[in-house]
Amino acid sequence: MTSLFDCRDESALLAGMRQARGAIGRGELIVIPTDTVYGIAADAFSPAAVTRLLEAKGRGRQSPPPVLVSGLTTVRALVAEIPEPIERLVSAHWPGALTVVLPSQPSLYWDLGETGGTVAVRMPAHRLTLELLEETGPLAVSSANLTGKSPAIAAHDALTALGDAVSVYLDDGPSSMGVPSTIIDATGLVGGGTGHVRVLRDGVLSRDELRAVLGDALEPDPVEPA
Repeated sequence: MTSLFDCRDESALLAGMRQARGAIGRGELIVIPTDTVYGIAADAFSPAAVTRLLEAKGRGRQSPPPVLVSGLTTVRALVAEIPEPIERLVSAHWPGALTVVLPSQPSLYWDLGETGGTVAVRMPAHRLTLELLEETGPLAVSSANLTGKSPAIAAHDALTALGDAVSVYLDDGPSSMGVPSTIIDATGLVGGGTGHVRVLRDGVLSRDELRAVLGDALEPDPVEPA
């Protein structure tokens, strides 16, 4: 049975968080608020749960979900290396709307889809979701909408799109930003590499903000057509 909890009410918040933790533990899906848009979440270490997430969105394994974490300590356990410029970047912009793609730890037992040996990680700036992540561990999360549709900026948008494919919806009001995170690929810096950090998706964090920290390590801006 699907349940929606208005987490702006203290009693509903406590019940919702309890139900959300239980659903994740059973390999079910939940919808959570973040600082950007609402996300559909699953236990990152449950291949069956991740498969359910992809199926709920109508997405294939070639589009693996990012992983939300509660902090940099967790990231160190998930990725093979964090290059020094990326350490500075996440120190400046986490928690926040920045998703970073890095090589994953080869010893981890998980299956997020066709990742090519990488994982996209983000620490969201949302108190409720950070609290949940502290208790559940890393969550595979994608925007709470059907593939090709607009991201959900309210819990009821997600409910309309995903229905009973999701067990628990946590409603914390409209998203404060309503725009997805910026995604960068930092694999070119791993192992002392001299490649550029590539912007895979423009989002909340601007290229100017990225360049203020990364300098020439960030790829050149796209050339505007004449």
